[in-house]
Amino acid sequence: MIRNFTSTRLNLRTPVPSDIEIAQEATLKPIMQIAEELGILPEELELYGNYKAKIKLESFERLKGRPDGKYIDVTAITPTPLGEGKTTTTVGLSQAIGAHLGKNVMTVIRQPSQGPTFGIKGGAAGGGYSQIIPMEDFNLHLTGDIHAITAAHNLCAAALDARIMHEAKTPDDNKLFDALCPPDKQGNRKFSPTMLRRLKKLGIDKTDPNDLTDEEKSRFARLDIDFDGVQWRRVIDINDRMLREIQVGLGKDEAGHEHGSGYDITVASEIMAILALTTDLADMRERLGRMVVAVNRKGEAVTAEDLGVAGALTVLMKDAIKPNLMQTLEGTPAIVHAGPFANIAHGNSSIIADKIALKLADYVITESGFGADIGMEKFFDIKCRYSGLIPQVVVLVATVRALKMHGGGPKVVAGKPLAPEYTEENLALLEKGLPNMVQHIENAIKFGVNVVVAVNSFANDTSAEVEMVRKAAIEAGAMDAVVSRHWMEGGMGAIALAEAVVKACEQPSDFQFLYPLGMSIKEKIETIAREIYRADGVDYSPEADAKIEQFTRLGFADLPLCMAKTHLSFTDSAPVKGAPRGFRVTISDIRASVGAGFLYPLLGTMRTMPGLPTRPVFYDVDLDLETGKVLGLF
Repeated sequence: MIRNFTSTRLNLRTPVPSDIEIAQEATLKPIMQIAEELGILPEELELYGNYKAKIKLESFERLKGRPDGKYIDVTAITPTPLGEGKTTTTVGLSQAIGAHLGKNVMTVIRQPSQGPTFGIKGGAAGGGYSQIIPMEDFNLHLTGDIHAITAAHNLCAAALDARIMHEAKTPDDNKLFDALCPPDKQGNRKFSPTMLRRLKKLGIDKTDPNDLTDEEKSRFARLDIDFDGVQWRRVIDINDRMLREIQVGLGKDEAGHEHGSGYDITVASEIMAILALTTDLADMRERLGRMVVAVNRKGEAVTAEDLGVAGALTVLMKDAIKPNLMQTLEGTPAIVHAGPFANIAHGNSSIIADKIALKLADYVITESGFGADIGMEKFFDIKCRYSGLIPQVVVLVATVRALKMHGGGPKVVAGKPLAPEYTEENLALLEKGLPNMVQHIENAIKFGVNVVVAVNSFANDTSAEVEMVRKAAIEAGAMDAVVSRHWMEGGMGAIALAEAVVKACEQPSDFQFLYPLGMSIKEKIETIAREIYRADGVDYSPEADAKIEQFTRLGFADLPLCMAKTHLSFTDSAPVKGAPRGFRVTISDIRASVGAGFLYPLLGTMRTMPGLPTRPVFYDVDLDLETGKVLGLF
């Protein structure tokens, strides 16, 4: 595909290649060269071909005495179908700081899900002349991390359903114990390390199976899971709407154990959240064991550790925990790791990736998902709590045309030309949309960080429109607001933005969390709703009230919150644009991701499995059989 683009520098109509054509024309540095320039030792890498590698966690141990670089989060105004260019800005800013200002920089970014890659959105490697490459690898399998999560999550689901069935078929507790701990060929019984963890959790200080009393054997063997208390579904990394709700156990051998289940998209898995929030292998093992998969008939939590599957999950995830080293189009280094959505998960790259990057670079630029009310809030209140890392600057991405939509601009229909409101100067419409950007700036400032607004410029933006955005941003408290043209010009087009961000990093900041963990669950929900969304209040369904009572009783109330909310609005209703006032939000349900370390309230109706549209983008994807090149991936 060839795009027509009016160059903002040359003022000429110039055909511009598609994103994948730009990426495939690039000259890549060998990944060993990228690593050497960073100071990563050859023995600290696991190569996946010539242009990507995994970084072993031992590298952090060697580097941990170094001071951290500056920590920068790229976020955006509330998303619209017009696109804001957050990932493109992240990459373009890194290229400007590294390739043009000559500073030591690292991009840390999420791995995209194959759901949007083949669904509506397409790839997420950036765009134009600001991309992560190899672009095809980035958007597809990469090094298999998401596949590992799929396998681990579904192993846990299989273990859970099988355990319920086998317990039902074995009413004698001693026989159930014998089945779980059978003798070896010599007639000896021995507890595995996983079994010993379960005993310790139960407070049984014994290591020999023969020493257990009948009562202890019963406590060890029978989980007594309530079918209605099963909380663990299945996952797949494809938008498959037909799997949202399913019935399992329909085979003749499973008769009597039929029950409802369903599929979420893999990046919504708690295991993905754990990968993003863990700090090392031992911590990941503990978090996987703490995952609550069901409740028993006494109302007690049943965990993956109780199922005996946590050790196996760790084995499946032992390579996925290592971050992936790649590069940008201009040869600056990038780490790609973890990939949760910010509307149904916390939407940030991994703590491990950030920690390694901060030891290797003077400036680390990461990205939080969707708008600042979702990804940035979770970056601060969840990720920074567990990492202990202090961010200095937020870069808020805005576009003139997206702000016009927030001002009431006409609906955008895929495949149809943009309405003239978006392609011609319209200051009145733009002014009506500015409150959305202002609210996001004010929210970032509440966390005590410096804010720089990146006005991601398109060819049709006029100087008067851009100046209106800049003026509003600075009046709202942003340290600076800078036009950036990185999509067309790469790092060269983001030099002014890079200079503003570097300057903001040198200014004092006073980072703070939005709420203390000691607040009750409802107090935390209402603080976020009031302070970030500007809601007048919160309403709770009976199910949500019951879950709040249950989670408080189980000791989960001190966890931070991961609000699952539409990314398209400050409210819980996607069509509501701008910066509305006079509304309430509804908490329809609350779920617990105890292993990851948060509770996630569901605001309104939330889907954890997207669906394919009538015309998915996979229609454009193919392989050139002569050259072996991937075609049509955006």
